[in-house]
Amino acid sequence: MNRIEWHDLPSATRAAVEQHTGPVKTAENPPHGVMSRLACIVWTSTGRAFVKGTRQDDPQAWVYRHEADVTRFAPRAPKVLWEAEAGGWQLYGYEYVVGRHPDLNPGSTDLGPLVRTLAVLSESTWPETLRKRPLHSRWSESLPADVPSFLQGGGLAHTDMSPHNMLMTPAGDLLLLDWALACPAPVWADTALTIPRLISAGHAPKQAETIAQQVPAYRAAAPAAVDVFARTVYTAWADWERTRPMPHRAALTAAARDWAAYRDSVAHVGA
Repeated sequence: MNRIEWHDLPSATRAAVEQHTGPVKTAENPPHGVMSRLACIVWTSTGRAFVKGTRQDDPQAWVYRHEADVTRFAPRAPKVLWEAEAGGWQLYGYEYVVGRHPDLNPGSTDLGPLVRTLAVLSESTWPETLRKRPLHSRWSESLPADVPSFLQGGGLAHTDMSPHNMLMTPAGDLLLLDWALACPAPVWADTALTIPRLISAGHAPKQAETIAQQVPAYRAAAPAAVDVFARTVYTAWADWERTRPMPHRAALTAAARDWAAYRDSVAHVGA
């Protein structure tokens, strides 16, 4: 991503933002990479805000609007404060949240807040006013043509459960950032997608499943549904690793493979 700095924005764009924030004293890039044309923390006399966006003629401009629209409905998410369009740019201001990325390792005290957030997520339904391709459609190449009904859900799912998209607040709450990939999915999908992240952090598949089972929606999911879901995650991620390799994908694909193998072994024992 060819990132632009705050001071390189057109003056009309900066002025449009400052109508919401007041004069910007300084701006700094976030400590971790954000896949946005512009992503920065602006400091004003009233505090800080997180600003992200892109040019209006960017083919991916719709993603930023979608993310803001979803975030307005999403639980455990920073608030959308404003949006500004000027100088050929569209920018969105989000509540700046003080926090740190969680530790997902075995024994971490952050696992409890993680479970609580996943439980809250599982109770959220996809807003009828927003149009977005559902998760099973995103994975269409990894699923049979006749998609099982249990993979077609109406829950509001984040779908990118990286710890870099999570923040632990001083109050002990775990929030989710970056809702650009949110879509309709089974209500237990985010919990299921967290399992490979837990395995990658050092949990055995059985331990990761035990944590996930603390979320009522996941505990209530049909085992056969989760089995298919796990195999689909592995198939999709393995394909992405081959076709769109990135440094972090190999470890995640291995974790998804271990989860799918565990689910298969448990299913065979119960057969």
